[in-house]
Amino acid sequence: MLRFSTAGESHGQGLVAWVSGLPAGIPVDITFVNRELKRRQEGYGRGGRMKIESDQAEILSGVRRSKTTGAPVAMLIANRDWENWKEALPVEEQPQTPEKYRSLTAPRPGHADLAGCLKYNFHEARYVLERASARESAARVAAGALAKLLLAQFGIEVLSHVLAVGNVSARKTATWDEIKAICAQDDTLFRCVDSAAELQMKAAVDEVLRTGDSLGGIFEVIAHNVPPGIGTHANWDERLDGLLAQAVMSLQAVKGVEIGTGIENAVSLGSRVHDQIDYDRKALRFTRPENHAGGLEGGISNGEDIVVRGYLKPISTLRRPLQSVHLETKEPVKAAYERSDVCVVPAAGVAAEAMVALTLTRCFLEKFGGDSLEETRRNFEGYREQVRTF
Repeated sequence: MLRFSTAGESHGQGLVAWVSGLPAGIPVDITFVNRELKRRQEGYGRGGRMKIESDQAEILSGVRRSKTTGAPVAMLIANRDWENWKEALPVEEQPQTPEKYRSLTAPRPGHADLAGCLKYNFHEARYVLERASARESAARVAAGALAKLLLAQFGIEVLSHVLAVGNVSARKTATWDEIKAICAQDDTLFRCVDSAAELQMKAAVDEVLRTGDSLGGIFEVIAHNVPPGIGTHANWDERLDGLLAQAVMSLQAVKGVEIGTGIENAVSLGSRVHDQIDYDRKALRFTRPENHAGGLEGGISNGEDIVVRGYLKPISTLRRPLQSVHLETKEPVKAAYERSDVCVVPAAGVAAEAMVALTLTRCFLEKFGGDSLEETRRNFEGYREQVRTF
């Protein structure tokens, strides 16, 4: 079974990604892994941290001669900013902590600061925010890159684009080719296929930069060329739609997840939202003229693109701080401010790609997995022939 975990803090020595359950023989291109990490750092509205970090993954185990060995893969992403935080976050007790690092006692509304302090009995939020930070998602992206490399062996691709920033929305529909083209570019502001809307998004971010505020938005992840039959209806905790929703919702600042056009479907007639079924005799496959279901029916992939949307709240750290309470004195204070982004919707989309890819890979291997890539391929080809001759 595919499993993954991450470790590390935002300003600690680095981040660690650990992935277990990958078959042996998957080609691993470290350039691709690092390209995925770079994509997570891109986007208009990112903060000063992105000028310090240049994320690169170092593979410590599980890969030899550029192929997985079947053993767990461990990767390290060093934090360059650690040099500036050694005194603040020492592993061992220090005789004296510099005053500027002593405590963070004004929890930020919207962040994990207060809830985490209450849970773990901390009287300063530094210990909470370091792990709760979205910096952790870099390790997920590294892990997700390995999942993407496996899926690519079977023609499956996972990409994202931005649908909205604040109250600025792009056109609702985008073709796979448009999404792929925009993701291949290095100079897009928001990874949005609607260039006119993208300029309006930039103006919206410029405005909150001026006023000391922040913006959220909506991203959409597409998994292309997924075969029918991934996931199951048999058990509630194995349904693919539920697993994908949990995976994307687990990302920092995501407060809502939608499969297909689920929100619109809820206020529409059934005759308008259930995807009718056709059959392509040349391709020997069932098809749908529309994809309101987002490629999932009954918790199972149906052969259409899987579409998952994430709804991202505005970043919790504001340059114009909100009202808070001092953790020790309980007196009203302004919330703490630390260097932060203003808008991270494109970056969140890349992190969501990783979570979708990891979830699909888990379910894919549960159905087709073998100890080696070759065994997995034989299982996959046998199933594909079964579907063709259904």
